[in-house]
Amino acid sequence: MSMVERQSRAADDSVGVLVSRASQQISELVREEMQLARAEMAQKGTRYGKGGGLVGAGGIVALLALQALVATCIAALALVLPVWASALVIAAVLAVVAGGVALAGKKQITRAGTPAPEQTIDSVRADLAEIKEKAHR
Repeated sequence: MSMVERQSRAADDSVGVLVSRASQQISELVREEMQLARAEMAQKGTRYGKGGGLVGAGGIVALLALQALVATCIAALALVLPVWASALVIAAVLAVVAGGVALAGKKQITRAGTPAPEQTIDSVRADLAEIKEKAHR
């Protein structure tokens, strides 16, 4: 075997090693990006769950406020002042609580942002740009 053939074979071996190493690194990168996407989606899912729960709680409290308001109207017709006045105060308090809980739920949903894993998408784009840049060298 001549010296040129040995150098050619060594170059082929090193190219094979480089391709193997690149394939392994790309696999690891894809796995890590998938883990990041899962973590980000879990965090957003938690925020959407909290926000939805708070909005639902606000709806329940609002329903109680309506029930108290109905009881207030009934009491107002049945009696002149003391019963319906106290029922009206309770209805007003429940309405304020319902508004506060609903606003807290809306804030949670707003904080969650879009359901897409934005950090992962940005990271994948940066990885692809770097791979393209290194491939052109």
